Amino acid sequence: MIKRKHSGSDLTIFSEMSALAQQYDAVNLSQGFPDYEIDIRLKRLLAEGTEKNFNQYAPMAGLPMLIDQLTEFNRNRRNPIDVAKENITVSPGASYAIYTALAAIVNFGDEVIVLEPCYDSYVPAIEVNGGIPVYVKLKDNFDIDFEALKQVISLKTRAIIINSPHNPSGKIWKKENWDQLANFISNTDIILISDEVYDLLTYDEHEFFSAFHHPDLKERCFSIFSFGKMFHITGWKVGYVLASEELSKAYRRVHQYLSFSVNSPAQYAIAKYLEIFDVEENRRFMQQKRDYFIDCFKDLPFLFTEKAEAGYFQIMNYENISSKTEKEFAVWLTTNSQVATIPVSAFYHEPTNYGRVRFCFAKKEETILKAAEILKRTLS
Repeated sequence: MIKRKHSGSDLTIFSEMSALAQQYDAVNLSQGFPDYEIDIRLKRLLAEGTEKNFNQYAPMAGLPMLIDQLTEFNRNRRNPIDVAKENITVSPGASYAIYTALAAIVNFGDEVIVLEPCYDSYVPAIEVNGGIPVYVKLKDNFDIDFEALKQVISLKTRAIIINSPHNPSGKIWKKENWDQLANFISNTDIILISDEVYDLLTYDEHEFFSAFHHPDLKERCFSIFSFGKMFHITGWKVGYVLASEELSKAYRRVHQYLSFSVNSPAQYAIAKYLEIFDVEENRRFMQQKRDYFIDCFKDLPFLFTEKAEAGYFQIMNYENISSKTEKEFAVWLTTNSQVATIPVSAFYHEPTNYGRVRFCFAKKEETILKAAEILKRTLS
């Protein structure tokens, strides 16, 4: 019998609920993948990449044309990030980048602080790399509890994983949050692994701040981004990492023996698409989807305390509908109402039950409307 190397489940909640949705022919608002077409220009650029012979290994850090575009793109943000090519490594997706960053810095027995609720790949990645996860719960409104964080920082703490904009809540870390964190760890060797894959999908004028924006934290962080979320191409599995020159070298020492390089025609397509990509149009497109989802669900018995500030997801409370646990309710909604969702309890390492589920609104309007109409019939 092969011994388990991590405490994660054999089948992620996302795979489990998507499989259940397929089994019951349910509208799938669970897993965070769009069901609408991507930009036709991006499709054509991918084909162009193969036609122009970008079909062999790319350089380990990334295609030079993509690295150049990323330096320019980050400098042209609303809140600019000043980066050099030595700071950028292209990766085969954000989950891979998080794993590789951990592999680069974590030694056996090191502690890595995780803020819950958190994405389900973090803890297995820590454990497979010999680290020990240490959990800190966010407040009920998903703000960070700095006092609780302070209590668990120790000499064994090697890293802290941050996620902003946050999945599942859509909460965004503010500048003062980063300042406070920098003060907390200023006299330590703690490294930050900052999952920032929803950086461009911020709504209602909420401003995105990267760990790499911070003058002190940029020297001790891996900031991780996803083209899958930027361009709604989750199946391409391409992202990038910003880190100091020293941490970039550490990351690449591991990366070169795992993937070595990333899909060349996809890198070509992304580099060319960055020349014409409209960040504000993309932001408006997704905010309209969030608002359409909320409008469609407003007459249903779900409750929510605030609109998602960013990302693909809206958390809803179902206490007016059922007293079931979150997992039970998600399964029941899928099998009885044919609408699939994700229990927020799946983002915690121990069973919790706050009566909350996460819906994905990165869907076609007809998909969202169909789900709302089904729920109006089945929950009335």
